[in-house]
Amino acid sequence: MNSTDIFFMTGDLFQWTFQLFEFVGNYINYFFIILIFGGLCYWMTVQKKLSKLSNVPAEVKEGKGWYKEKGRQLK
Repeated sequence: MNSTDIFFMTGDLFQWTFQLFEFVGNYINYFFIILIFGGLCYWMTVQKKLSKLSNVPAEVKEGKGWYKEKGRQLK
């Protein structure tokens, strides 16, 4: 087996794997779009719940001295 055979085998392997892309088409892209959108919705839901539990002010102008008040701490 010489180097030409190895190069041709490698080329055949690449051609075979790229045929899988033709078979799958855009379905893998649609899958990832739905997965990312679902993850984003889940993340925003969790963030909303955690923001409700927080006692840290959302605006900078409201936050003056909130950390210095006696007995006040993060939940």
